[in-house]
Parts: sequence; structure tokens; C-alpha cells
Amino acid sequence: MRRFARTLVTAALAAALVAGTAGWASADAQTAVTGPPPGTAAWRADTVSGRPLPDPARAAPAEVARFFAGLDASRARALVRAHPLVVGNLDGAPLPLRYEANRLAVTANGEPRFAPLAAPGRQILAFDPRGRGTVAEVFGDLERTAHIAVIVPGSDNDATTYDRARAAHTGPAYTRPAQTGPSHTGPSGMARSLRSATGETAAVIAWTGYTTPVGVGLDTARGRLARAGAVRLARFTDGLDAVGAPDPVLFCHSYGSVVCGLAARHTDATDIVAFGSPGMRADSVGGLGTGARVWAARGPSDWISDVPNVQFAGLGHGADPTSAAFGARRIDAADVAGHAGYFTPGTRSLKAFAAIATGTAR
Repeated sequence: MRRFARTLVTAALAAALVAGTAGWASADAQTAVTGPPPGTAAWRADTVSGRPLPDPARAAPAEVARFFAGLDASRARALVRAHPLVVGNLDGAPLPLRYEANRLAVTANGEPRFAPLAAPGRQILAFDPRGRGTVAEVFGDLERTAHIAVIVPGSDNDATTYDRARAAHTGPAYTRPAQTGPSHTGPSGMARSLRSATGETAAVIAWTGYTTPVGVGLDTARGRLARAGAVRLARFTDGLDAVGAPDPVLFCHSYGSVVCGLAARHTDATDIVAFGSPGMRADSVGGLGTGARVWAARGPSDWISDVPNVQFAGLGHGADPTSAAFGARRIDAADVAGHAGYFTPGTRSLKAFAAIATGTAR
């Protein structure tokens, strides 16, 4: 009888999650971008001195790294020019080649919505124009840094909204694009703010490398997009390892924390930070299956606290990472405003994030 009662309570909470969240019915279901990048068929048909090229769908990043280590500079650059979309997204390929390949890929794509990504000085580590577009950008010197942070954002982020600010103080509508320009709330703004807070001693990657939910709808309550994103995030971190980069710290915001929770056991992250999180698809830190230190933060006015921490019939993402029972290390976020204000300069959360990113947090 008690088990039946608990089931009814859980069902009621799940129903509240669906019915009580503003903007639910207006959200659009998304098709996850998966598999190798456009141009893979031509890449597979090509060779170098009669040798086949590593298959983007099957070759491990370490295998890709060994392949490029055996090429001279002229052959490597020829592959960049012939197959920019493949090289630019090929985890394990040398970083300078990926930056150049993605500049060419964005320029060749010709769509105005992606044009800002080709601006001089930008270090685009991944770019895929399919769907709404995915992108990853590096801030700092990834080849020489001792510390790497990877920011994994949540809903409504893609290659076109990536540089835009978000309203830091409002409810679920926070995810809709606001004005363009410098900000600490969009993925690139979060990365810039964190890098500045570390005294520019850490390289920071804004990784909008998966198909995120749009609005606050069924996609945000389900794990479908997060599971696809987790596969891509795990391969991305394997790619960093393959080129000799330090083990990263993952900073996971909102739905991005669901992605990180599912990817945790498959990455070599030293630390995983969940903030503004609806849950990580685990009951506790132990359930994540990772040796990383796990941290959690939630601001006092973050609307995510109104989302029930349940999993029922495929809806919801489980336990609150800031709860004592979950077992994560708590981050002071008492001065954070809203759902997107965690990287606001001067906040305790940003100071803590910087310490974690540089390995000085205890």
C-alpha cells in the first residue's frame, strides 16, 4: 500500500512538472544532431599516399591523433582545404588545423547567421551547420595551459544564439534570446567571464556541441537530447586527451547538467560542477560513476527550484544535486540572481568557479 501511495505522489509531481511550467505547450520538439559531420562520405573516399583516412564515425580520437602525427604539414593542410567540415569536427586532430578548418567551413557555408563565428581571432574548435547549428569555441591557449574548463549550457543554445545574452533574473522565459553583445549569461559570455575570473590562467571552452531543447517543454523534461549530447561530450573530452590537453573541469548549467550527469562516467574530468540543475539522472554522486569531484550550486531566486526532482515515466531528471542526500560539494550562490546569473562578476559563485577551474578549491 505504501509503495502504491509513493507511486501516486510521484505521478502527481510528474504531472505538476508538465502542467505547471510556463511556456510548456509552445516548445518545439527537436531532432538531435548525431553521427559524423557533413562531408564524411567524400572524406572516406579520399586517401593520403594510398592510405585510408580515419573514419570520423569509428576511429577513436587517439587513432586520429596518431594519423595526423604521421603527416607532414603540406598534406595536413591539403586535408583542411579539401574537407574543412570533417577536419574541424574531428576529435583528436591538431588544434591549429581545427581552428583553420572551421574558419573555412563557416566562410564556405555562406549563411549570415553563422558569419560572426568566422571573425578574426576566434578559435572555433567545432562547427556543424546541421539543424540549428552546434559550435565550440576556445578562449585562451589550449595547447599551453595547465587548466581547462568546459562550459556545457542548457536550453535554447545553438550556433546562432551562442553569443547572445540571456535575461538573468526572470522565470522560464529566460532562455529566449535577448540582446546581442557582451554578457556573462550566454555560453560565450560565461566562458569569457570565467576566464577573466581565473586571471586568464585557465583556458575555457564554450561547448554548445549538442542539440539543446527549445523553450521549456517536453524535451527539457526528458533525457532524449541529453543522452545524445552525452555521447558527443564524452568523445569531445576524449579528443582533448588525445592532443595532450589537461583533464578538464566541466561546468554544467541547467539542462547541460543532465548531459554532464549522463556523460560523467565516460569522461576524465577532474571536477564536475552542476548549477541551476533540474537533476543529473542519478540519485547521488555515487550513481554518476565518476572519480571526479562533484560540486553543486543553486541561487535563492533560481526558478529551477520550482521543478520537482522526480523521475517518472521518462519525465524528470531525479535528485536535486544541491541536496545533502546527493552528496555533492556545495558552492555558495547566495548572491546569484535568477537562473542565469552564476557568472556575474563579483559573485561568490564565480569566485568559487574560478578556484575550481584552476585547481585551488578545497
